[in-house]
Amino acid sequence: MLPTVAFDWEYLLGKTLNDLNLRIDHSSPIPLHLQAEELLRKMITQSEYQSGKLLPNEVDLAKRLAISRATLRQAINKLVYEGLLVRKKGVGTKVASRKVSSKSNNWLSFSQEMAARGVPIKNFELHVSWETPDDMLVRFFGIDPRQKVLKLERVRGRQEGPFVYFVSFFHPRIGLTGDEDFTRPLYDILEKDFHVVADLSKEEISALVADEFLAKKLETDTGEPVLFRKRFVFDQADRPLEYNLGYYKGDSFNYTVESRRQGISG
Repeated sequence: MLPTVAFDWEYLLGKTLNDLNLRIDHSSPIPLHLQAEELLRKMITQSEYQSGKLLPNEVDLAKRLAISRATLRQAINKLVYEGLLVRKKGVGTKVASRKVSSKSNNWLSFSQEMAARGVPIKNFELHVSWETPDDMLVRFFGIDPRQKVLKLERVRGRQEGPFVYFVSFFHPRIGLTGDEDFTRPLYDILEKDFHVVADLSKEEISALVADEFLAKKLETDTGEPVLFRKRFVFDQADRPLEYNLGYYKGDSFNYTVESRRQGISG
C-alpha cells in the first residue's frame, strides 16, 4: 500500500510567489486590481503555466495576496479579455494556447476596429434614453417586459461625415445609469467601471436601402444601399449583455470576413 502524502498547497503557493518576488504593496497608491494584474502577467510567464498548469484557485490566491476575491477576479478578467488566459467552469484558469485563428473568430468593438485601421473617429450624435423593451428584447435579455432598458444611439464617422448609425440596448443587470461618458470606448466603460467583460459576439448581416430616417442620420440619399448588422453580445458566463444594431453607409464601409479552411481534404 502506497503511503499517503499530504501537500500544503498554501505553503507551495506562497513559496512560488516568494521565489518570483510577487507581492501586493497595500501601501502603494497603485490600485490593488492593477497590482494584481501585473503580478499575474509575471506569474504566467513561468514555464509551468506556459505548459498548461492551472493557476491557483481564486480563493487561495486572494487569501495569499490579502486582497478580496472580487479584486483578484477583476485582474483575471482583464487577462481573459486580452486572450492571455482562458477560464473553464469546473476546471480552472490557465494560460491560453497560442493558436492562429481566422479574423472571423476575432471580433472587435467599433473603436478598436477603427483604431486598427488608423481611422480617426468623430461622434456626430449621441443620445441616451430609457425604453420599454419590445418582445425581442424581453426574450433576448430574459427580463420582465415592464423593466426598462438603457438605449444608446450614436452616429459616428470620419471628420468629413458620418457613415454608421448605432443603436444599443443593455441588460439592466450591468448597472448602467445613463450618466456615463459614452464618448469613451463602450467596452472600456463596461470593463473598467462595471467589471463586465464582453466575450462573445453573434452577428447577423443583411442589406437594405435607406429610408428618410436613415438617410438623414447617415447624410445620404433615400434609397441608397445600407449594410445592416445585428450584434448579440454576451459576457464570459454567456449571459446576454448588449443587443446592437448597426447601419453602415454602403459606399463608405466594407465588412471583411477572413476564414481559413482547415482539416479538410479533397
